Amino acid sequence: MKRILICGANGLLGQRLALMLSSQTEYEVLHTSHHRSFVFDNRLLDYTQLDITRKSDVKSLVSSFHPDVIMNAAAATNVDWCETHREEAWKVNVVGVEHLIEAARKVGARLIHVSTDYVFDGKSGPYKEDDRPNPLSYYGKSKLAAENALRISDIPYAIVRTIVVYGAGINVKENFPLWVFNSLRAGKRIRCVEDQISNPTSVNDLAFAVLKIFELNKTGIYHVCGSERLSRYEFARRVAEVFELDPELIERARTSDLQQIAPRPMVTGFITLKAESELHLKPMDTRQGLTLMKRELHSTRKL
Repeated sequence: MKRILICGANGLLGQRLALMLSSQTEYEVLHTSHHRSFVFDNRLLDYTQLDITRKSDVKSLVSSFHPDVIMNAAAATNVDWCETHREEAWKVNVVGVEHLIEAARKVGARLIHVSTDYVFDGKSGPYKEDDRPNPLSYYGKSKLAAENALRISDIPYAIVRTIVVYGAGINVKENFPLWVFNSLRAGKRIRCVEDQISNPTSVNDLAFAVLKIFELNKTGIYHVCGSERLSRYEFARRVAEVFELDPELIERARTSDLQQIAPRPMVTGFITLKAESELHLKPMDTRQGLTLMKRELHSTRKL
């Protein structure tokens, strides 16, 4: 029986991986995050607390559980926070990955790691897997450093780069459509930029890709994102449409208007032909992804 260790299991992607794997009886799965308890404690899934920045804890857990694969969904992803908390961001996004690499090497495990379009500068998107990274923000630089740590390691690995991941989960950080939904439902006016353009990604598509990489024993870099490229403003309008909320509450803005702390790549997006052909991924567009998210919010009685 193959053993899977999930890091960051309380996050949006981690929760989705846990749910997808919960029906697979041929795997033994251990879920971990830095929280004391698991959001799915009522489902009798195996969970233990793990802070990937603590080297001895990572080494001890990996050596005792002896996973065949480590799926790393743990990261500091708040771009502006990373810009102002560089030491803490580096500790999670780079040092934590180095700890996982070292522990994986000792037990012969593979590592599947999630990265981001923010490793690119946004000047020539959409991007292929072999395009040259040039991150603008400290968040992007830390994620690229983690990728480079994997590249020079001697363990089998896969890197899954993705973009603006969204979906429903239990006590998850407010992703972009959730913020739009909560704001519009409360009758608040919001400003969304029309000059940041990318392919938002349903967490279902991302989790599917991670599991396919594991099942098909794939290595290397894969670009995974939604099929539709649009601005944040257009994405917010799509949220209003799917959730039947007032689109007139959404105002157009430019990135320069918002005075965000960290610089953003303006136009990204991915070419996903590799993931589509090798992983059999059929990425959703935003209407499909948001409709799925709406059903999931209904099921958790948040609507």
